[in-house]
This record gives sequence, C-alpha cells and structure tokens, in this order.
Amino acid sequence: MKDLLLRQVHVIDPGGPHHDAVVDVLLKNGRFAQIGSKISAGETPVLDGKGMHISPGWVDLQAHFRDPGEEYKEGIANGLDAAAAGGFTAVAVLPSTEPVMDSRASIQYLIRKSSGHAVQALPTGTLTKGLKGQQLAELFDLHQAGAVAFPDDRHAVRNARLMMLALQYAKGFGGLVISFPNDPDLSAGGQMHESPMSARLGLKGIAPEAEAIALMRDLALLEYTGGRLHVSTVSTAQGVALIRDAKQRKLAITASVAAHQLLLDDGCLRGFDTNYKVMPPLRDQQHMEALREGVKEGTIDVVVSDHRPEDVEHKKVEFGQAAFGMIGLETSYAAANTALRGRMNVRRMVERFCHGPRAVLRMDVPHIAKDTEAEITLFDPEVDWTFGTDDIRSASRNTPFIGQHFVGRPLGIVARGKAVLAPALRESVPGR
Repeated sequence: MKDLLLRQVHVIDPGGPHHDAVVDVLLKNGRFAQIGSKISAGETPVLDGKGMHISPGWVDLQAHFRDPGEEYKEGIANGLDAAAAGGFTAVAVLPSTEPVMDSRASIQYLIRKSSGHAVQALPTGTLTKGLKGQQLAELFDLHQAGAVAFPDDRHAVRNARLMMLALQYAKGFGGLVISFPNDPDLSAGGQMHESPMSARLGLKGIAPEAEAIALMRDLALLEYTGGRLHVSTVSTAQGVALIRDAKQRKLAITASVAAHQLLLDDGCLRGFDTNYKVMPPLRDQQHMEALREGVKEGTIDVVVSDHRPEDVEHKKVEFGQAAFGMIGLETSYAAANTALRGRMNVRRMVERFCHGPRAVLRMDVPHIAKDTEAEITLFDPEVDWTFGTDDIRSASRNTPFIGQHFVGRPLGIVARGKAVLAPALRESVPGR
C-alpha cells in the first residue's frame, strides 16, 4: 500500500496506549510508523480525519459466501469486498455451501482462494457431516486445517446426545460449538414471527418458544459437559433472559444478534416484501427492545451481519416460496449504530464489532501502537447518510435497506498491507 497520514483521528482502542486520544497516525508499508500530534507529512498523502474514528479491525462472526456451488449469488472475492465496505478486517464464513465445508480440503479451499485480500476469511467447519445432524464431522481435523468454529448454520441438531458429544469432544481441543436456537418441529413451515401481524397477513408464524425451548436444551447440555458454546442470532426476549441467567451461573457461553434485528420489526412485512423475510424472523417491538438492552448490557456479546446473498429467482417470488435471508455486511454497523443511537457510546459499539467477536474466537486484539502492523477500521459514528445501490459490493441485491437513512458509517480498512477506502475518501487522497 502507499504510505498514508491520517490527520487528527479519534482512536477507540480500549486496552491500547492511545485509547480515546485524537492523534495523527502515519502509516508506512502497512505499519504504524508514528502516532502523535502534528506529524510532518512530507510527500505522504494526507487524509483529513475530521469526524473520523479508528479502532482495531472489526470481525464479523456470521457471513454466508456461496462459493463453492452457488457462485452466481456470491463469490469469495465479492463477499470479502462487501466485508471491507462494512468495515471488517476479518469475517467468519459459514460452512453451508455446496458441497458443505465438512472436510480438510474444503477448509483449505477457502483459505487458499481468499489469500491476498485485505480481509481475512475465517473458515468454519460443519458440526455434523453433510449438515444432516446424524454424525459428528471430523472436528479435530477441521480445527487443524484452520476452522475457527463449528456451526451447522440454520440446521438445528435435533439429537440431544449428538450435541452433548459435540460439546464434550470440542472441549478437548478448545473448539467452539455454535448453535442456532430453533426447534425445527415448532417452527416448521413458519414464514414470520407469530403475532397479531402474522394473523392479519395470513402467514404461518414462528413462535418465540421455538427459540427458547431449543436454547434451554443446549444450555442444560452445556452445564453438564462444561464445554464452550456460542449461540448465534438470538431474536427473542426469552432468549436474552436465558443467556443472561447462564452467564450469571458462569457457563462458558457467548451470543450474537443480527444487526437487522435491532432496527426492523415484524411490521415491515405488511407489504409482503420478501427482502424482509429472514431466519430467525423479525420479531415485534417487545422482543426488539429486549435485544437492544441485551446488546447494551453485554448479555449479547456480538453484533453480526448474518449476510445471506440470494439471487432474484429466490427472492422475487411469492412470499411463501421465497428464500430466507438478506445481505448485511455493508450495512450491519450502520443498522446497529442507528438502532442503538443514544443508548450506547462509541466505545461500547466498537466492543460489539471488534472485541466481542475476537474474544469469542480467542483472537488477539491488534492494538494501535507504534511499530506494529496496522489492522484498523475507519468509521464515522455521527455521519448521516442514505444507503444506495452504489454502496453494494455483494454480487446479490437482496436487502430492504436501499434508500434507508442511517447514522454512522464505515469509511474503510487498513489490513494486511492494504488500504481499502470508501470512494469519497479515495477521492480526497492525492495520488490514490
């Protein structure tokens, strides 16, 4: 990358030597050459940091790239570009591809194909072979190949004994089991949150109990095994309460929420727009308020994108036939920041996007310090902007946020010797 001087940027780096300081930051060859005040630029291009904050690089814990098998929906390069646009320097990629990532070769395929990008792809391996919920995948082999965790994505593990064995086995090598709390029998055929709105629209609902019952089972198994569990995309008040109680009992549990669940509720489905059809479903205001409070207090450790690209053929159809999911890498920070504005300060928000996910995966925080390699996210937590089609880097366009007003925006990343800046920033830097 070319050298770059960031002028008067606000550092958000809890535990780092420059936390909460407004400083100049000189980057040379992808490293912090100087951090201080009134640094001489010389021939180095200068970026005006007015309103700009920087933090250690953000990590997304849940994104679906469709390579291999459905590259027309999203390739690895497109997905990593979308992650960079969203301010992420690393992204955990779900294993539910075609074929699924349940072998050493599939993990190595993702690592090899994503190498050279500014954003690091973190492969996850399936918990069960073929996502079928019948037999454990070769977890230790996947771990040795580079898998950072083991989710079965939205495929619930019905067999309680299998989940118990997974927690016990992964505990032996420090592996992380990820569960999606959903009882598939209770939610079968559901299209949206079960509520007066689902009755009004004539759509079969998914009761909050589908999440709560599955979560209670997994928490009981976690307490019995003493393993380590991450609960993905909690969506109900009951789920937040159960996780809060489990943490008070000192269980090794962490949890995430999808950013769109903090901003959108089931009323958005009035127009039958399939871009609002997600799993878990958008809940009502009561549940959304519980999720916001859970993020604020730290019961929910991580905000994720739950990025799920779908092509037109899977979304522009009758609501009941449409696929679940929306893209979210480009908008997750903006959606969460807008939803939690006035409720959480900048530091706490950064913790949900950087420190929280890194703690879940036991990754070091790359503090902002002189003579270290730069891995940072640039963002403005106060800027007002409107998301448009030009802001989409994903190969798919399945998002309800086109035309959405947001407060707070990622501005770029610097990682692995590369700078990826938002178009407006690139234009303001001479020679870029």
